[in-house]
Amino acid sequence: MPKTEEIYKQYLKSSYQVSTDTRKIEPGCVFFALKGENFDANAFASQAIEKGASCAIIDNPIFATVLGTILVEDTLKSLQDLANFHRRNLNIPFIGIGGSNGKTTTKELLHSVLSQKFKTLSTPGNYNNHIGVPLTILGIKPDTEMAVIELGANKIGDIKELCHIAEPNFGMITNIGKEHLEGFGSLEGVAKAESELYYHLLKSDGVAFVNKDDEWLSRMASRLSKVEWYSFKDNLAQSFAELHFDFPNIEFNYQGITIKSHLSGTYNFENILAAVSIGSYFGLSPEQIKAGIESYKPNNKRSQIITSNSTMIFLDAYNANPSSMEKALENFARFDFPRKIAVLGDMFEMGEHAETEHKLIYEYASSLAFDKLYVAGEHFKKEALSQGDFGFDNATQINKLLKLENLENTAIFIKGSRGMVMENVLLDIINL
Repeated sequence: MPKTEEIYKQYLKSSYQVSTDTRKIEPGCVFFALKGENFDANAFASQAIEKGASCAIIDNPIFATVLGTILVEDTLKSLQDLANFHRRNLNIPFIGIGGSNGKTTTKELLHSVLSQKFKTLSTPGNYNNHIGVPLTILGIKPDTEMAVIELGANKIGDIKELCHIAEPNFGMITNIGKEHLEGFGSLEGVAKAESELYYHLLKSDGVAFVNKDDEWLSRMASRLSKVEWYSFKDNLAQSFAELHFDFPNIEFNYQGITIKSHLSGTYNFENILAAVSIGSYFGLSPEQIKAGIESYKPNNKRSQIITSNSTMIFLDAYNANPSSMEKALENFARFDFPRKIAVLGDMFEMGEHAETEHKLIYEYASSLAFDKLYVAGEHFKKEALSQGDFGFDNATQINKLLKLENLENTAIFIKGSRGMVMENVLLDIINL
């Protein structure tokens, strides 16, 4: 650990600043020269120092002649080791959030709730992988009282690796769904991967917050010794809330207080309940929890509801998998509006399951009798054409058609994987 301790001293001098991008160098920061498939940042070490980095961590000895470089065996591992070293110097709750769907929404809800009482840091953006998690941890300063760490996974073993770095002493899994089937292989594979968080909490005597209404999670949590249950069906759970309605916006009762959210759908109510449960565990009053839930407004293409004159947009275009797509479509179908249009984009990382899963979702969406159903992407287009319907290559093509339509008194649902950039459906129609 001597090299890590040496780097940690530099990190403390830098006022907790770390960079992996020479375009974002702050004076005095520690620069890590990471390697990717198409780049090797070792070559930019001298540039980082010239721009003001206090030192550059490299793993290519060719560049070790530059003053201010520190040579290590592997810069990525060094970054992860430094993050873990810093984490062990922080005596605060670390709350890990895993799951197939709703991680980011739950993280943001939880941040909003906990911030009513504590100085809270949570994962910025989608920094939830083997690079993002260490960078998140290294952004935690001494005055931080709570850390909320999102844990993403594409394959079995990813959560285990992230838990080794972040060492969460509290954690929750949102749900088990058909995510990244290319890497997980099956729903059972997803469950095995996500359960690595529960296993870490079991080994470390940590506390798990578990949705009692979810059969997968209840079964997976049966071995855990420290569980805080939350539910809207079982009033004996430690955190229970009574749902008034979940559409178009969620409203519920918690300990005699009515709370109104800007989110929609039962699946989002489960995310809200997780934040309620964790907030309650850490001593927040019902009034503080209410303030945290009600002040959260989704604005990141996740579960966004946008009103433009008499047109209502349900924009959920940050990501998509079969489980989240089905739940969101079901939710939209319940909405009573004069005219409804559904716009779907391909779901990525499905591997050999892609054709089957796109077929199932297309058939389900068709059965819901929307006024119009538009689809874009290789797989959805192929399925639409096989059914004698129209399919499109991308969202921009659908946008051209929507511009020709009268969208008054119309509700539009939009969902697809990030790579499909489905928000382009709305170009020059409304301002995002």
